[in-house]
Order: sequence, then structure tokens, then C-alpha cells
Amino acid sequence: MEKCHVRQPSATSPGYITTGMVIPYPRIPPTIISIGPIALRWYSLMYVIGYVLGYRLVLKRIETGRSSLSRTDLDNLIVYLVAGMLIGARLVYVFVYGRAEYAAHPWEAFAIWRGGLSFHGAIAGMTVAIALFARRYRHSVLEITDLVALCGAPGLFFGRLGNFINGELYGRPTNVPWAMIFPTDPLQVPRHPSQIYEAFAEGVLLSALLWWIDGLARARGYNRPGLMTAFFLIGYAIVRFSLEFTRQPDAQLGLVIGSLSMGQVLSTIMLAVGLVLLWKTRWPSGVSATTLHRQ
Repeated sequence: MEKCHVRQPSATSPGYITTGMVIPYPRIPPTIISIGPIALRWYSLMYVIGYVLGYRLVLKRIETGRSSLSRTDLDNLIVYLVAGMLIGARLVYVFVYGRAEYAAHPWEAFAIWRGGLSFHGAIAGMTVAIALFARRYRHSVLEITDLVALCGAPGLFFGRLGNFINGELYGRPTNVPWAMIFPTDPLQVPRHPSQIYEAFAEGVLLSALLWWIDGLARARGYNRPGLMTAFFLIGYAIVRFSLEFTRQPDAQLGLVIGSLSMGQVLSTIMLAVGLVLLWKTRWPSGVSATTLHRQ
């Protein structure tokens, strides 16, 4: 740990004084290797690892008969998911988080390699992609969303690690002993390492909860289409809403409704959708457990 100097309030910084110890931020070069114009970055690698992990988990469920998808279906689904994720994440970021900036420079909206993606937009984009995939290949939409929610959640851990390595989406100023000073922070004050909070809360705790619920539902014959999707939406919304209080609001938006950030507003919508879906997946009256859909 290292000693942090006192920072007095100024006209351009918040009115706080920060003292005490901080944990040195591990300055990891964002680029792993580059050959000419081609570069492999840690951020991209984290997403690749997340997708590979999700792919292997889905494949395992296919091999054990817990999914109606085939190996070919899975390969096709990945293409749909990647396209849906990128398009949805970028569109929501452009129109919700960066509307003013991209209105002035509309062509910059296509420069996705410069960053600017919304997780809530990624969820929306992948949902549309799954609906299109399910219609073309004649699968249940909720079966696919359940599969993606369950097997994709562990990958969130690696996505948030990518944010941490990039020094982006850092937390609010704090005096906690594990605070860090991020090199991308213009104020250079100790902040919550909120990316690490989210990595463990979303990618580890939420994933563990979902897999526990899935096993319990199967053991008790309570496995219904949409159940895992509902719990993912509810769980992620609660975790994200809670941790947003430690995360620095987007500079271009700030707090949008009272003390709430845009991430919290979108998480509230996600929570509502999850609760409605959970209500709709309640045990159907007059239907026995043996007639329920089983993955």
C-alpha cells in the first residue's frame, strides 16, 4: 500500500478531502501483442474468454441431454449472439449515454473500436438475436434465453476484469483502505475499484446463485421455461443497482433522476421485466410436473 496525499477541494473537483492509504493500481499495458496494425488487447481477450467459457458450458449441457440444441445450432447461435450484443450495446450507448456527442459527430457512432458499449443494450440486442434465431431454427425462445443466462453469467467476471485493466468505469471517490487511483482519472483521487466489485458480484456470486437455483429446480421437478431468465434479470438488476452507488456516474450524464444514475434507471426496468417473467412462469394449475418443459 502507498500513502495518498491530501487533496483539497477546488473549483474543478468535488468538495472532499481524501487522506490515508491506497492500493497501487496495477498498470497493465492494454495491448498484449501487436503485429503491424493488428493488436491483441486484454479487453478483447477477456470477452473472448467469457464467450469460450459460455460456449463450453452450453456444449456440456447439450452433451448431457439438458438442451434441445445441437452442436451446429450452438455454432449458429454464437454468431447471432455476437452480432446482437455488439449492435444492441452500441445503439443503446449512442442513443442513451452519448446522444449529444454523436449528434455532433454522427459518423463516430460507427467507431465501435474506440469503446462505448452498454451492458443493458447488449442484453436487449441478444434478446432480439435469440428471438430471430429461435424463429429460424424452431426452438423455444425462453429455452435459449435460459441457457444463455445460466451459461453466460460466469463470463461477466472476465468482462469486468477487462474494464479494470482498461482503467475505465471506475468508482466514486472514497477513503476505504482498498481504494485505488486510476491513471485515466483526471482528478487522480482514490476511488472504489467498482469493476472488481462487479466482477465478483455478477460473475461469481450471481452465477453461483443461478446454478444453485437451476439444480434445485431440476431436482424438485420445478424446471420451467423462463425461470433462469427471470432470476438472471432480477439478480443482475439488484446487484447492478446496489453497486452503482460506488461507481462513478457517466461524465456526460451524471445523475439522471435524483441520486440515481442511468445504470440504475435501466436496472430498474430490467428488474420489472424479470419480476413479470417470474410471475408468468409460476406453476400452471392442473399441470403435473411431468408435463413441464425439461431442458
